[in-house]
Amino acid sequence: MESNAVLLESKSSPINLLNEMHQLRLLGHLCDVTVSVEYQGVRAEFVAHKAVLAATSKFFKEVFLNEKGMDGPRTNVLLNEVQVADFASFLEFVYTAKVEVEEDRVQRMLEIAEKLKCLDLSETCFQLKKQMLESVLLELQNFSESQNSEEQSTTQPSGLLESKAAAVADADQGDCPLDPPDSPADRPSNGMSPEMPATKSKEKM
Repeated sequence: MESNAVLLESKSSPINLLNEMHQLRLLGHLCDVTVSVEYQGVRAEFVAHKAVLAATSKFFKEVFLNEKGMDGPRTNVLLNEVQVADFASFLEFVYTAKVEVEEDRVQRMLEIAEKLKCLDLSETCFQLKKQMLESVLLELQNFSESQNSEEQSTTQPSGLLESKAAAVADADQGDCPLDPPDSPADRPSNGMSPEMPATKSKEKM
């Protein structure tokens, strides 16, 4: 009687494998490739494992699969126009799946990922650049909103002051009439001027 198949899967095995390979590289154990990096007169050499580089970079995979013979115990690969710090970060990423870099180096890491045809690093850089752009746009939006709210708060008090000033002016006009004494407002309601009765009395005399 056949028994049902079961799946044995380790969640920690890939991480442990990467960590162990990273430690082997740092100690220089079982390394079979030396990568020489040179940029503007600055040169450095890095030892690594062909299998790791070939699995993470199509560039190195093509180089290793097309090489005809070994130059000795280790294969030597020369990379021009790649900065030493960038390749060191690249190696850390392919061996640990993470690396910490300055924000202004993200674009350079994307360029080295494209140069070395490392899809994982390229996608990671794209996602990080997208997040950085979204955060900048969010900051700009918040800034513009705060500016608009400040403008509204400054215009509202001035409008209140103007309305208060108008009200005060109206009250002053009510207390102190501006009409001249001989204006129609000061004349009696019968429509006759104050001088009219005096002239009529003189005529009667």
